Amino acid sequence: MSAAAKLPVSESPVLADLLPTCASALVAAEALLGQATAGVAQMVRGADGRIDAGLLEAEQFAAHGLSWFATYVATLKETLHWAERLQAEGALGELESLILQAGFGEYLSQLQGGIPMSQVEICRPRDLGLDEAALAAYRVPAVLALIAQGNTSAVRSRIATLIQDSLSSGDFGALGLDETMAMVREQFRRFAEDKVIPFAHEWHRKDEFIPMSVVREMAELGVFGLTIPENYGGHGLGKTAMCVVSEELSRGYIGVGSLGTRTEIAAELIQRGGTEEQRAYWLPKLASGEILPTAVFTEPNTGSDLGSLRTRAVKDGDVYKVQGNKTWITHAARTDLMTLLVRTDASEPGYKGLSMLLAEKPRGDDANPFPAPGMSGGEIKVLGYRGMKEYEIGFDGFQVKAANLLGGREGQGFKQLMETFESARIQTAARALGVAQCALELGMKYAQDRVQFGKPIYSFPRVHGKIAWMVVETMLARQLSYFAAREKDADRRCDLEAGMAKLLAARVAWSNADNALQVHGGNGYAEEYPISRVLCDARILNIFEGAAEIQAQVIARRLLEQRNG
Repeated sequence: MSAAAKLPVSESPVLADLLPTCASALVAAEALLGQATAGVAQMVRGADGRIDAGLLEAEQFAAHGLSWFATYVATLKETLHWAERLQAEGALGELESLILQAGFGEYLSQLQGGIPMSQVEICRPRDLGLDEAALAAYRVPAVLALIAQGNTSAVRSRIATLIQDSLSSGDFGALGLDETMAMVREQFRRFAEDKVIPFAHEWHRKDEFIPMSVVREMAELGVFGLTIPENYGGHGLGKTAMCVVSEELSRGYIGVGSLGTRTEIAAELIQRGGTEEQRAYWLPKLASGEILPTAVFTEPNTGSDLGSLRTRAVKDGDVYKVQGNKTWITHAARTDLMTLLVRTDASEPGYKGLSMLLAEKPRGDDANPFPAPGMSGGEIKVLGYRGMKEYEIGFDGFQVKAANLLGGREGQGFKQLMETFESARIQTAARALGVAQCALELGMKYAQDRVQFGKPIYSFPRVHGKIAWMVVETMLARQLSYFAAREKDADRRCDLEAGMAKLLAARVAWSNADNALQVHGGNGYAEEYPISRVLCDARILNIFEGAAEIQAQVIARRLLEQRNG
């Protein structure tokens, strides 16, 4: 962006006493959430005082609205904590203050006016049992001030001015990372810039595998051993590092960021649920990238309903023989190990008869994806998320060593899988942040380069305003995700926080991609422009690792259970 094209400097619209004002508003928002939780609890409470599953389903709109309401309040809380930490370090600048102010202004306004759960579903306060008296109590001076002055056109324009040179520096506001995590982020940002971004769009357009040379470089950088303990050949850095690395790699290309997810899931399953012999054998090979794994859980017509899973594994001597079908298996052909969820006890209904197998397989390719006896399948063509490819798989007598039963006991598969969900959802939130950041930067670059009516379109308020809001909401979702990761690193239960992070970050990724394509105009609809790929990639994030509706259901039940004690 040339000097002549820069937005004019204007007076800063940061509110006086911003942090105390936000803190007061947060108290009011938390009180309103308490009333909303009570209102929804009343709707779904059975005669015995407990949550009634039938009522919860009947009142699904309200329950899911409560999930979004709680996600907004948690996001405001963690964004305020981020700003307070920056202030304590002397690093809270004008941009960070305006991000906080705009985020509070918009989310506080939506709490009283309606939260978009999707493009066609707006949850209003009345849907949660909130009456006018509750809303009147919510409208304390701090809330009113932030709604009136938080996310204004002047605020968005000032943010756009402050970030207009950020494409070269990558600085869209201080992230609040410590020195170690900042160094990790910078290392993987450089890798994405040099080895991923210049090639990602062609991989997508040609529907090609991410080259093995890139996979090997990722292994050398330690991507696959990031969270594996050092005594098993990993780096033991924890989920916060995983978040930072996944975001930067996904900013380059979601397929690259998601390569680490395969190992993350497999390693956590083995680390938490495996025998010592299984940990000692598999974890070092996963950490080094010698073995590439894939998760084989989903079946046709089951989706998130894993309790109805039908693929059978029958023990025959020292092997299990597997019979059944799996679908939507990512990177299935080019991997060496399947974490394979099967039913080992047909007499046990639901989740009880499920077990996890560490199923070895030979690597395949496009010509012969599954060169293993008793195993067949083919590629599922998809709109985006292409670098690893999706497959359906059929098993007909496929053999797995009995010694590769995870943990050495049958019937533990669902429990073992559930123990990985927190990490998986944090990781998915991080991938969504990377996609969101990528969309933001593509939209910004195009807006600065595209000249119409004698000036860059970045000069127009409805263009730079969109980009400014992307900066704000990406940071909000990032701080919630980082918080979930820190909770996981502290070994505290964080299924609620992880679910909220995934729910919000996935929506932000889609919103950013959609708006960045709008900034591109007709060119954004052309396959040659990377934003067309990013739009397709962003769309899957609301579906995998638990569709947004499933995620909201899980969050709502947890919130209501907490209330009931």
